[in-house]
Amino acid sequence: MQRQKNVILIMADEWRADYVGYSGSGKVETPNIDRIAQGIGFSCCQSSNPICAPARTSLITGRYSHQIGTLAMYGDLDPTIPTFMQVLQKHGYYTAAAGKLHYLATWAGNTPRGKVLDLTALKEEMKRFGFDDLWESAGKQLMLRNFCDYGKHLEQLGVREEYLDFIEESLEGEEGIVHREKAVSPTFLREEDYIDVVTADRALEFLEKRPKEKPFYLFASFCGPHMPFDPPKRWIEQVPYEEADDFIEDVPLTPEQKEGLWKKRRNYKAMIRLIDAQVGRIFSYLEKEGILEDTVIMFTSDHGEMLGDHGRLGKAVAWKESSTIPLVIRHPDYLDARICKTPVSLVDVAATVLDCAGIDADALKGQGLAFSGQIPSRSLLPVVRGETERVREYSFTESGSKWQMLETEEWKYVFWFAASQPDLPVEELYHKPCDPREQSNLAADGKHEEILEWFRRRRMWELDHSQAIQTIWAPLHL
Repeated sequence: MQRQKNVILIMADEWRADYVGYSGSGKVETPNIDRIAQGIGFSCCQSSNPICAPARTSLITGRYSHQIGTLAMYGDLDPTIPTFMQVLQKHGYYTAAAGKLHYLATWAGNTPRGKVLDLTALKEEMKRFGFDDLWESAGKQLMLRNFCDYGKHLEQLGVREEYLDFIEESLEGEEGIVHREKAVSPTFLREEDYIDVVTADRALEFLEKRPKEKPFYLFASFCGPHMPFDPPKRWIEQVPYEEADDFIEDVPLTPEQKEGLWKKRRNYKAMIRLIDAQVGRIFSYLEKEGILEDTVIMFTSDHGEMLGDHGRLGKAVAWKESSTIPLVIRHPDYLDARICKTPVSLVDVAATVLDCAGIDADALKGQGLAFSGQIPSRSLLPVVRGETERVREYSFTESGSKWQMLETEEWKYVFWFAASQPDLPVEELYHKPCDPREQSNLAADGKHEEILEWFRRRRMWELDHSQAIQTIWAPLHL
């Protein structure tokens, strides 16, 4: 077994793959995340499901969301399904999480605002997913439903109800562009009480209190740059307002819509720069403690953000702005500053984290689960070490009961099973080098039947080899 490394997984919510400095897009500066890219960046990483809860539960189990019953936003991850954090604990790791988890997403009607789930009362249940220490935030908009540690923080300050009012007033839909000026209002909170600053504070506290004799895993999970686009005012002032008319317009946008989107882009960049600064604080701690060279650092997101492209905000669609996500890994032994263009998946993070600890992904199979041997997660360390350029020939992505997608370096294929009939499939096919904005669907032109059939066979193979899990019925603890 190789020497166990400390692992820090930094996650953001709704962060586009082209809004990082190392991508070369020029849209925003992220010097601290670029330090993580001193290792390797993956430019063709797809979310396993570009919706918050499905992506996050897929990540920690190493399985696709259809295997674990978390295909949509609402519903809970069965606590009997093994997670990589539980495996790390069994191998001597101290594990901690600060920020948004979104593993429990029960929805109920006729409940008081912010009280559907009291995550603070469920802390011991949440720790069962594999955490020794935990400080949880529900997520900005989800605080309208759930009470969390960050909600308690705001309650102690006497501003929780004002914060919920602020969130409600900023809400906008994701389909279509209807701009509300409140959606780009800066937070009324002091910067030290802003959700992503407090998350970094708690993450650093866990690093300070960790048992020094153990390797550690830290999950630092930020709630930005998810809407509402509400950074502190001074961070907005650091970002120039720009009117770059480069939207992907399936339907023309009005001047008013574009102006609202330009404001959103500005605030989105400001939230990104604030989070990047928090990443810098984590780097500073590791350097101060002399453990940077013993620690693997990863950065990713659950999904992207449309930011007005294709006439949408938010996520949950197959467009690359929603489904393609940043993924960078800084392994201290392999600082080659490379960009890998072959396909990988968010689901691969689980096997990669375990590999950093010298543990095979088979440890996620668990006991007492039917079909438990099907773990699609693949370690990316062979790519990090330069032993190979690829660990998979395509990525697989799905979204609720609507569509599934396979993607290679060259092609993207989308199958709309919600709209298809037995003899009339609804498909999309994009040739990425010639159509980077994904505007020319080649599926019905009659010239690409061979590549379409290639994708159809692999879609069926993927589904055949990643069956749903039958979980333990009795309330047994792992």
